Amino acid sequence: MGETPEAALLRELNEELGIEVAVPDLEEFGTFYAPAAEQEDRLLRMDVFVVNKWDGEVRPSSEIEEIRWIDSSSTGIPLGSIFEHEVLPRLRKEGLID
Repeated sequence: MGETPEAALLRELNEELGIEVAVPDLEEFGTFYAPAAEQEDRLLRMDVFVVNKWDGEVRPSSEIEEIRWIDSSSTGIPLGSIFEHEVLPRLRKEGLID
């Protein structure tokens, strides 16, 4: 689409969760890479941001059926491998989640 990661995130947050976020309220957390499931020759990239402030009420819409807030003790919730093995541990290490 030619969007920056920030522009794509703002669009998706609005379309999928019904919230408005301004670029100054984003904090870059990191870029993570991992092989695609069942396609080891394909590398996935995940740009991760912390959203410090938003307007509106977070609610599922469009392609999202359910929303769950998670912490480091959450189990039995299917998470993508990059998030589970890279992002979640770093969030915990930096004290951003318990």
